[in-house]
Amino acid sequence: MIKILLSLLAICVPTIAFASDSVHKTINLTSHWVGYASIAIFVLAYILVILEEQLHLRKSKPVLLAAGIIWILIAAFYGSQGMPHAAEVAIRHNFLEYAELFFFLLVAMTYINAMLERNVFDALRDWLVAKGFSYKTLFWLTGTLAFFISPIADNLTTALIMCAVVLAVGKDEPKFIAIACINIVVGANAGGAFSPFGDITTLMVWQKGMVQFSEFFSLFIPSVVNFIIPAFIMQFAIPKGNPVAESTELTPIKYGGLTIVALFVLTIMTAVSFHNFLHLPPVFGMMLGLAYLKFFGYFIRKVGKSGFDESDSPTGHQIEDDFDIFDKIAKAEWDTLFFFYGVILAVGGLGFIGYLGMASEFMYGELGATNANILVGILSAIVDNIPVMFAVLTMNPDMSHAQWLLVTLTAGVGGSLLSIGSAAGVALMGQARGYYTFFSHLKWTPVIALGYGASIYVHILINGS
Repeated sequence: MIKILLSLLAICVPTIAFASDSVHKTINLTSHWVGYASIAIFVLAYILVILEEQLHLRKSKPVLLAAGIIWILIAAFYGSQGMPHAAEVAIRHNFLEYAELFFFLLVAMTYINAMLERNVFDALRDWLVAKGFSYKTLFWLTGTLAFFISPIADNLTTALIMCAVVLAVGKDEPKFIAIACINIVVGANAGGAFSPFGDITTLMVWQKGMVQFSEFFSLFIPSVVNFIIPAFIMQFAIPKGNPVAESTELTPIKYGGLTIVALFVLTIMTAVSFHNFLHLPPVFGMMLGLAYLKFFGYFIRKVGKSGFDESDSPTGHQIEDDFDIFDKIAKAEWDTLFFFYGVILAVGGLGFIGYLGMASEFMYGELGATNANILVGILSAIVDNIPVMFAVLTMNPDMSHAQWLLVTLTAGVGGSLLSIGSAAGVALMGQARGYYTFFSHLKWTPVIALGYGASIYVHILINGS
């Protein structure tokens, strides 16, 4: 029983495979006090992460502390064994892997923040609100837009934008808000599963080279099934009628907003080209794309005008646009990025200790690849899908390409089973507080599970060969 629990714990935490120096051999510490202490430290840190909303303690703080302590224990033990550089080799490779993902995500977040500042998403929201659609039409529109925007942006930002629309038009129908939010979470997670840019887990799979860029689109139909089946059933619970019509002033897109959208698409194309044609890590293409935005930001400040200063002469004079690219970088989700660092380094230490080998033997040895990958999706609803996917990538189990696609799908959409299973769900519980809750989502979990199972069946049917 203890072996099974340790195996499940190990699969729930990520680690990055490291190229250990041939001079340094690793020591299995799974039965040593260092291993037990490291597990206890990580579990305590993750409990604090889960209680973030109640404690008002940002989730990055406990995992950063846990990472430092775990590697202190490992380094001290190896030093006492006359291998002072073994831990150094491991942690350096862990950090290099993190750095690639960090800069990739930082560029993407900067572009998203630039589009937010230029009112691109506000304009879309206001347009939807002003159209006077019925509740059922808005239910399908917000869910479908979440599905198709998340592969380009990310599922968290997409879900927040669509939720703003739902809150603006549905304040008189709490039931509509709850069901529409569930639909948005499912749609955003499903849409992010068939694109390397839709979720951090798909990005990791792409950067590791397990699935090529074009191959992600093999998951499009299973992702559609995952979204459509729950949405079709939930639509019958949507209230009839239209929201109360209100005069809504449309937010104008600021100068250069649509150009930034085009530059973001160009940046994605650059990252893909770096990976496919130059055989360079995609992050270098993203950093080149950041240069596009930096130069265009300079152009906006020099050429773009934000309005007229009415305090001057009757004719007034134009005010320079205050667009600042470094302000957009500063507004990146730093807590998420530091949380990412803490988790990778902390559980990278747990993998170095030896717990991951135990998990691999149980998951892919005894259960089999298909059952293990289905379980990965279920675990993603309980634990964050990022650590789960890291664990799978580090195990690198010997399985077919179809199975790698399957685990990419399940890790992406499995988080929809519970409201706490994805960043989109957690964010919407805060944004639509009092309307969209853990239990309002749990009520529809069987329906979402039906879509989860159907998407797996469809994937095996069309991609199994």
